[in-house]
Amino acid sequence: MFTDEQRYLFDLQGFIVVRQALDAGILAELNQAIDAQQLAPPGDDFAGQLFSGYLAWSAVFRELLDHPAVHPMLTDLFEKRMRLDRYYGIRMRSGTSGLPLHGGACEAHDQSEFYTFRNGRMSSGIVTVSWALTDMGAGQGGFLCVPGSHKSNFPAPAGWDHRHESVHHVELRAGDVVVFNNALLHGTHPWFAEHERRTLLFKYAPGHLAWSRVYLDWSEELRASLTPTQRTLLEPPYCLPHHHDATNEFVD
Repeated sequence: MFTDEQRYLFDLQGFIVVRQALDAGILAELNQAIDAQQLAPPGDDFAGQLFSGYLAWSAVFRELLDHPAVHPMLTDLFEKRMRLDRYYGIRMRSGTSGLPLHGGACEAHDQSEFYTFRNGRMSSGIVTVSWALTDMGAGQGGFLCVPGSHKSNFPAPAGWDHRHESVHHVELRAGDVVVFNNALLHGTHPWFAEHERRTLLFKYAPGHLAWSRVYLDWSEELRASLTPTQRTLLEPPYCLPHHHDATNEFVD
């Protein structure tokens, strides 16, 4: 679960950073598994920087689904049940542009990205867990946001980008992980480092909510490769106390 400090910061700023959640050995395995795919070089636009399907590549990726550095916090945050809504990775090469600022509490028109506080509990829609596989230091690029914007009552002013003084670049080292509420106004700083930026993102939702339809495509091979706890994250959305019985009928 959250420590008192983590809970305070997540509520206050909409994100927290867990430092050195992955050791050098795991980082090497993850990066080597990506190298083995011989992916095309990162493109100039954001769509050309994305890759997915890596849960099927190696168990080392699947272990991130319920990694002990973040899973207890997610369990605390979602309380009853959560599910993996979607996942993908980002690779950026020097000179490529990032993703413009998006999100913000007043701009989550799809109603799946939200933050509320009621009866002493935080409630979130989509929460992203972003694993840094390479360094993203000052002046290099990577994740940025406007802290606290997940609670804003006004939309972001037009024209804001990574250069605005209120936009915060979150410096990361390989092995760090960022956990943030998707209602946070966030984006990606253009990439200036000589090394490739590599990030793995897992987006979780309450058990009754879906943003994407990717859960329709989870393969039986993938499900069979997961632990029982991990398989629960790939269940389709439904509301408790309703569930499927052995005949696939809804029961109370």
